[in-house]
Amino acid sequence: DGTVSVIDAATGTVTRTIRVGIDSMSVAVDPVASNVYVANYLAGTVSVIDEATGTVTRTIPVGSDPVAVAVDPAARTVYVANTDGTVSVIDAATGTVTRTIPVGGSPAAVAVDPVARTIYVAHDDAGLSDGTVSVIDAATGTVTRTILVGHFPAAVAVDSAARTVYVPNSSDGTVSVIDAATGTVTRTILVGPDPEAVAVDSAARAVYVAVAGDHAVSVIDAATGTVTGTIPVGSLPDGVAVDPCTHTVYVTNLLSNSVSVISPSM
Repeated sequence: DGTVSVIDAATGTVTRTIRVGIDSMSVAVDPVASNVYVANYLAGTVSVIDEATGTVTRTIPVGSDPVAVAVDPAARTVYVANTDGTVSVIDAATGTVTRTIPVGGSPAAVAVDPVARTIYVAHDDAGLSDGTVSVIDAATGTVTRTILVGHFPAAVAVDSAARTVYVPNSSDGTVSVIDAATGTVTRTILVGPDPEAVAVDSAARAVYVAVAGDHAVSVIDAATGTVTGTIPVGSLPDGVAVDPCTHTVYVTNLLSNSVSVISPSM
């Protein structure tokens, strides 16, 4: 419905509902500047929300049908994956698009490694064959690698400390594990039908995968690459995020119109 719900983590209540653009698809937070970025798919824009006031302070035109957004807080840069096969690079200070990087067909997700200054874009540009992940050098804005993963990668997450990248492949029911140093897939982990999202808790060495087909979250031990638990959530989970301070996991459930909150295991 073109809105962002704001939840008070302490009470679990919705404290604000903020109107953004049409068909808002993805949200990312800049914890340094206290800004929130929302990709509006049908509008072709990114809304910028001031966390303190809950108001939209900017609406930035990007590429066609933006589907995902990620922030590099240290570099004050925002990356937007557009389904027209590009990544828009936004200067967070000015709110302007400074670069448009061609990456290939049908990007589905984007993630930043702020330590290595590297951007990862998951997309299924190979059609019915394996999907790919494009690796972008943030300094030059060029694609330095294209890594084959599984069928129809739906998301991507980076563990900067371990130099590892996780990509859930929705058609395979797997997660591809990429060694960031070499750009090679070192593991393929079976997690369940239709994995749609992934998040990493680096300190806990845990990876959380929203498995839509099982209405559950699979928990992967990052050290061993094994699934250590399956947690039932709401209907058709399609998003997952971790609070690195409290180690609490939040899961958006598409058909339930709800967010499941998973208590930390640490």
